[in-house]
Amino acid sequence: MRRDRFRRAVTGASVILTLGLATIAGCQPEAAGPPSVDELLRQTSIWQQPTLRIGVAANEPLMGEIKDGVRSGFDVELARYLARSLGYTDESDVEFVTVRTDERIRFLLAGHVDIVVASLSYTEERAKLIGMAGPYFVTNQAFLVPKASAATLRTEDDFKEKKVKVCTSGSSTTEDELTRRGFDRSVVQDLQDCADGVRSGKYGAMSSDKTILAGYYSQHPQDLSYVQLPFGADERLHVGVSINDRALRDLIAYFLKKSYDEGRETGASPWLTAYNNTLGAWYLADVDDISQPEPLDVPDLVDHDDKVSPR
Repeated sequence: MRRDRFRRAVTGASVILTLGLATIAGCQPEAAGPPSVDELLRQTSIWQQPTLRIGVAANEPLMGEIKDGVRSGFDVELARYLARSLGYTDESDVEFVTVRTDERIRFLLAGHVDIVVASLSYTEERAKLIGMAGPYFVTNQAFLVPKASAATLRTEDDFKEKKVKVCTSGSSTTEDELTRRGFDRSVVQDLQDCADGVRSGKYGAMSSDKTILAGYYSQHPQDLSYVQLPFGADERLHVGVSINDRALRDLIAYFLKKSYDEGRETGASPWLTAYNNTLGAWYLADVDDISQPEPLDVPDLVDHDDKVSPR
């Protein structure tokens, strides 16, 4: 009899304990999933900001330029896509701010722009000053020379032995590389001066990222030729943001990856569309070369119907 009562007591206690644990488990909040685009947007400095200010170049054909009062180029098309993704669906809500090469980081630090999409290559030094999302394009350094000189300028030694003056833009990774390798170089603010100088004979060559050179080559293919040397590291183009706005950096990285992946199998991704409408005909790359690496450090977000909340 005692044993039966003991068993009934133990059984009853077990049931109560089981129900109690189930009740406690039911009261526990479910494990949080990844944040949504909307939630991250609310953490950015641009939340409810009526205008998005984007720094872009105005003197880089096919990348960032102004034609008949309209901005165009690969960087500009990508900037428009990013603006729409961030909720600035009307271009009247976007202010494009012209930035020279030597102004890009300074404009971000001073708060003159919210993001910069202007052939900004990643370096560790820059990453200490600003946030960087990308890469959205990987290219390399090259040269444009007069067509008549192309046959005699094939190596680094050719440039140095012939004392070729190479023109490039200030505060650029190209300037650093030319200086490090001991080229005779001349630095300007506007790369158009380089292109004009090469055609007039003032300079023997101009050097920059191949994406930028493609634009100047497209304007004067009868006068200029590419020279590509095994020269320098890959140039990984990034979008610049304030170093204090991690949420905005993460959103930019997320949408850059989406621009690359969405519709890529059919050739209709936003990234490929921008490339084909701008650089594609002049970059002189095989299709395999355009299998760009995806952006790094991309957060896992929930994108509700590909939309963000109104600002």
